[in-house]
Amino acid sequence: MLEAVVGNFVNESMIMTEEKTNPEQAAQNLPVVVHAQYVKDLSFENPQAPNSLRAGQEPPQMDINISMDAAKLEEDNIENLYEVALKLSARANRKDSVAFIAEVEYGMTVSLPNVPEKHHHPVLMIEVPRLAFPFARQVLADITQQGGFPPLLLNPVDFHKMYLDQFAEAEKN
Repeated sequence: MLEAVVGNFVNESMIMTEEKTNPEQAAQNLPVVVHAQYVKDLSFENPQAPNSLRAGQEPPQMDINISMDAAKLEEDNIENLYEVALKLSARANRKDSVAFIAEVEYGMTVSLPNVPEKHHHPVLMIEVPRLAFPFARQVLADITQQGGFPPLLLNPVDFHKMYLDQFAEAEKN
């Protein structure tokens, strides 16, 4: 059921896009309008510095976590306004010590003027994080580099698969 709803949205949005030949009209009918994007929270800990920065050490073992959250915002003049937060967390360990901990929570305020209500959740948890990811990834890379380590460059993320994995299980319960 969940895959069908997500798949239907993708198919409908592709049809909507293909039918529009006028760029101004297509821009007015986009499913997501981004009102703002911002770093909501940023943290970097380098507890073993300067020892963690010595040359010749083994590379740290990385633990990366990605999470998303969406909340409806009440605004008088904008319908279907939401804040979506993408959180990237990285913990680097060497043996029994922490080399660094980096966290960025990247927020976007968006509205969904042309999206049916039944599609809001997948759009907010798949498409908006997909839009936010390159920016959050860059902030994470910059902060690790500023902390004295090589920039942490995350691979692309399949938010569609993450959504299906997380919410297909919830739908069964």
